[in-house]
Order: sequence, then C-alpha cells, then structure tokens
Amino acid sequence: MEWPTYLNEYEKLIIRMDTPRVVIDNAVCPTATLVQVDSARKHGVLLEAVQVLTDLNLTIKKGYISSDGRWFMDVFHVTDQFGAKLTDESVISYIEQSLGTWNGPAKSTVFEGLTALELTGTDRPGLLSEVFAVLADLRCSVSEAKVWTHNGRTACLVFVKDEDSGFPIEDAQKIHRIESRLRHLLKGEHDNFHGAITAVSSMSVAHADRRLHQIMFADRDYEPATSTSIPESKPSVSVQNWIERGYSVVTVQCQDRPKLLFDIVCTLTDMEYVVFHGTIDTNLDQAHQEFYIRHTDGSPISSDAERQRVIQCLQAAIERRASEGLRLELCTLDRQGLLSEVTRIFRENGLLVTRAEVSTKGEMATNVFYVTDAAGQPADLKVIDEIQQKVGAGCLCVKEEQRPQFYRKASGDREEANGGVAIGLFHLGSFVRRNLYNLGLIRSCS
Repeated sequence: MEWPTYLNEYEKLIIRMDTPRVVIDNAVCPTATLVQVDSARKHGVLLEAVQVLTDLNLTIKKGYISSDGRWFMDVFHVTDQFGAKLTDESVISYIEQSLGTWNGPAKSTVFEGLTALELTGTDRPGLLSEVFAVLADLRCSVSEAKVWTHNGRTACLVFVKDEDSGFPIEDAQKIHRIESRLRHLLKGEHDNFHGAITAVSSMSVAHADRRLHQIMFADRDYEPATSTSIPESKPSVSVQNWIERGYSVVTVQCQDRPKLLFDIVCTLTDMEYVVFHGTIDTNLDQAHQEFYIRHTDGSPISSDAERQRVIQCLQAAIERRASEGLRLELCTLDRQGLLSEVTRIFRENGLLVTRAEVSTKGEMATNVFYVTDAAGQPADLKVIDEIQQKVGAGCLCVKEEQRPQFYRKASGDREEANGGVAIGLFHLGSFVRRNLYNLGLIRSCS
C-alpha cells in the first residue's frame, strides 16, 4: 500500500488498525461462501458491509454480528441469486477491495453527469405517467429512475439530463419550470398530504435505495393511512428492553426476500441506532433476524411511544420493497418519450404502477414495472396481452420475480453438510458466537 507523504508513522499505524480485514472462504461450508469482516467499530459500518453484498444481488442466508470494545465482527453466509457459492473471482475481489478499505465502499459512478430529481407525494393512478409526460415535454431525458409506493405515498428518484445537450440540467430557470410543474402534479387532496420535489446534484445521492428509504421515512409513510379497509397482515416485529445489559432487542420474522437485511439495517442506522450484536437466519423462505441495539449515545429505547415507532418504521421498511403486482420487463431501444408512452398505455388500461426501476445503458432501455389494477388487485392477463400488443410483444414481457434458491439437504449428504457448517462456524464464527453466548444473547449449542 502506498501511503500519502503527509502521513507520519503514528497515523499510518492508526489506519492499519482501523482498516477492515476481510476473509472470504469457500471451503468450510458446503452450501454457502463465508464472508468475515473485522473492523474498528463506527456508526454505519454494518450497513456498509451489507450494502456491498446486496448491491451484488447476493443472498445473506445466515449472519452473526458482534462487537467487543472498539472492535466489530460480521460473519455472513452468502450465495449468489441462484443459491450457489461465489466462484467468480472478480466478484470475490470486488468484495475484498470494497470492504477492506478505510474509506468504506466506493461511491457509484452510475449517476455521474445527471441531475437528480427527488419527488414525494400522494400516490394515485396515472401519477407516474403524468410525471414522465412532463419531463418529456420539457425535453428531459430520463436515464435512471426508481419508484416506490407504500401506504398511499410515493417516492421517486429520477436521474435526468438535457435532451438537447446531453449534459446535466444546470439552467436555474429550467430547473424552476421542472419543479413548478411536477409540484403541481404531486399535490394531494389534503393540506397534510402535500407534494414535494427537489433537484440536486446526482453526486449527492450516494446510494439510491438508501435515499428512497430516507425520503419515505421523512414523509412519514410508516404512519397508518386513514382507511376503512381491513389492514393487511404486517411483518412480525417486536422490541423489548434488556435492562440488565442496557440493550433494546429487536426481533423480525417475515418472509425472506432479496435485500431484506439491507432494508432493516438501513432503517436502524438512519434512525440513529447502533447494532452491537445480532443473528440472521433463514429457513427456506422464512427469515428470522434479531438485533441488540442502542442509541448512538449508548442508551436503549426509553419509552413505549419510541418502541412503537421503531416497530412501525421497520414494518414500513420491509413493506416498501415488497413486490406487489405483476412484474413486467420492458427491453427496447431507448428513445425520447418512451417512458411517457408506456406508462400512458398502463394508465389508459387501468393499471397502477406500484414499483418501478428504469435503467439505460447505451442505446438500450431496460425497465421493470410492478403493476396491479386500479384497486390494487391482480392485473387481468387479458389486459396485459392487449398492452403487450400496443407496446410490442417482443419488448414487454411478463417475468417472475427472481427469488433465491433454497438448498435442501438430501439424506445422503446431511452428515457431511452439518460437519462442514460446524467446522466453518468454529473457525470463522467462534469469536462471534462466543461473545453472543457470554453475553447471554444466544443459547449454547451443546
């Protein structure tokens, strides 16, 4: 490692001590790759580790989190999206480089050269179509976008550039026109449900998914919507105080899905809680996660009102990314007004977009939409067929959500598998499990 000339030997020693150590091992567990990260404890270090793994579309099947004084250790059992171990050396090298730096994960360059628009407002049928229509009318080319809806609210991150020049939109008058027209669309029927839009430099958006969580949290989407309908079942979240140890214990049980751990840890971090210990476990399609947390000032949750707020916020974080509706993939040559045209067709056929991801690479546009009918019920497949004919059957396809593959041990390899897992946990996870056991956070395995 080459050191900057201005650092003295003491500063170099501190950096060596604080720089995370990363171990990736494929030998000790028959069903997963073990990723171990040791680092100095600081606020957000757990989120950084989880973010790197989930951005690679990796599945975290099990995990152990423990801190001892100033030191912090994470042990993750991960697989790729097909349920296999990590064998791609470029992926392994990227994890080692991203997690093994004292500056944290490298910032994404996907949004460079773009202007970011942050929108929030009351969700309604046709809103997304109207937003893209305004942008097309104002000669704004949409390069990337993410749209989440939850609890009657919507949050959008739209990355645009000037259609004519191909550069970020920096003209103050044009930005004002964009904000004025979109703000009018985002206004709700009640004063307390107002719309908001902000144009910022794309470089200020360090991570799109985390920013969407922050936008919806600030918009208080976790508060129950005023509705007379019967509420849907929510993820099981409980919060209890362990007074003797000074921790608040957060337990989450729900259906497993990609990026679940990221959404939970992201919310705890942004709410200024620190995870000191934790366990993550999945059993087929069910996830069980337990975290021992404190405020950043070292205190546990202090009131029942705060406990209820944590429960509501974690439930909202889990639900925001839940895939409601039919998944449609649009892959075609990009052109001006494409998103406006496609979402207009959705609207005219009575479809509601509950979540969307827009991506443009070169001349190709790859867009994913989750759609329901206007009442939130499953979309009629006959309607989908008609839309495909209008958009192009070869361009718009119905595709199932990719879910992690779950390993089921056959009777012949059960003993070998259990032995491999035990050896792996002994070598790489013994420190973590010993700390959790000594603190009384987990039971003995004997």
